[in-house]
Amino acid sequence: MQQENFSIKKRLQSFKYALNGLKILIIEEHNSRIHLFTAIIVIILGFLLKISSSEWLAVSFAIGFVITSEIINSAIENIADFVSPDKNDLIKKVKDLAAAAVLISAITALAIGIIIFLPKIIMYVR
Repeated sequence: MQQENFSIKKRLQSFKYALNGLKILIIEEHNSRIHLFTAIIVIILGFLLKISSSEWLAVSFAIGFVITSEIINSAIENIADFVSPDKNDLIKKVKDLAAAAVLISAITALAIGIIIFLPKIIMYVR
């Protein structure tokens, strides 16, 4: 097996593919739009409530965790549909497990959001 030489052109091409994946995610995956909208609201709220650097770190990680989970879930669903377009109990199990990963990441992000934002909102309201 011959090893290819490093190529800036090929590295830039890989970004093109990744950006196309994000485009597909936003256009074709409805739940990703919900996650993106929620992320935008959280970012705006973070600026308005002046969260700390460490809180931004947690919020950024949570947003990335949910979006990454959604991307992986979408990829698994697409490959599963390609491999088995007909109803299949094993494929359903795989897709349900991938969807559960997104659910867990979203619940984790919600918990992080509550821990960071709820005390600030309560203080703001008072």
